[in-house]
Amino acid sequence: MWTKRGDGIAVLYPLRGAILIWIEEREQGLVFRRGFGVPWKRVWASRRSQVTDFERIVAVVTGATRGIGWAISEALVARGGRVVISSRTASDVEDSASKLSEQGPGKAHGIVCDVRDPEQCTGLMQNVVNRFGQLDILVNNAGLGRFAPIQDLSLEDWDLQIRTNLDGAFHCSRAAVPHLIEAGSGWIVNIGSLAGRNAFSGGVAYNASKWGLLGMSEAMMLDLRHQGVRVTCVMPGSVNTHFFGDEPDADASWMLQPEDVARAVLNILSFPDRALPSRVELRPTRPPEK
Repeated sequence: MWTKRGDGIAVLYPLRGAILIWIEEREQGLVFRRGFGVPWKRVWASRRSQVTDFERIVAVVTGATRGIGWAISEALVARGGRVVISSRTASDVEDSASKLSEQGPGKAHGIVCDVRDPEQCTGLMQNVVNRFGQLDILVNNAGLGRFAPIQDLSLEDWDLQIRTNLDGAFHCSRAAVPHLIEAGSGWIVNIGSLAGRNAFSGGVAYNASKWGLLGMSEAMMLDLRHQGVRVTCVMPGSVNTHFFGDEPDADASWMLQPEDVARAVLNILSFPDRALPSRVELRPTRPPEK
């Protein structure tokens, strides 16, 4: 079925859920579209923008053996995705991959990688592509914190945080990007922090690493968006994890849970390809009043 209107726009409704639209404006023998001299131009617009089919994706999650990384990996496997979990400790990777495979047989795989080492990051991504033939999603979650005033912060603790929280995300992203560009689509999710916008005493190195991660994420987004690769920085507030070296606090009901961050990540990955949530802030609803 098609109609032709007096303003020169003709619309054709063919089968299989697509719309064919063309616009004709003639002046002095030329055919114009939006003021540019071009021949007849046809534009197909799908009635459904593509969304993520989790059962077809392969995702890499760094720092995935506990906390936020573990929750994201669990959520991806629960949706049918194949997940490569990574950490620098071989025993943790093996145990976590085995445990996750019980929830999704054949869906979880573990590869050891220290994100501070660019060669290991390159090897991780190449290993994934060699094994599965594809790489669709990278979640840069590996991170840690060492807190002290600048006059007390050791050079080792400064270096450890910058190399893990910031350099690690750079190394992994740089290794993954060629594979994502070649595929024509993909997603990089960097797990940042509200500490990337809000400084606090004793957080000189941690704040610097997360501020840098946010800036890097937004620059990456601009670099890659027109090549089909989307980049998002998720910035949670206080999350009840092992982050400070202790067991999660059962009494800290006001804090975010790792599953909250995982839900945010899966929601982001579910956006159609026309939409890019580039920065997401996630806060506890009722933190303790000061």
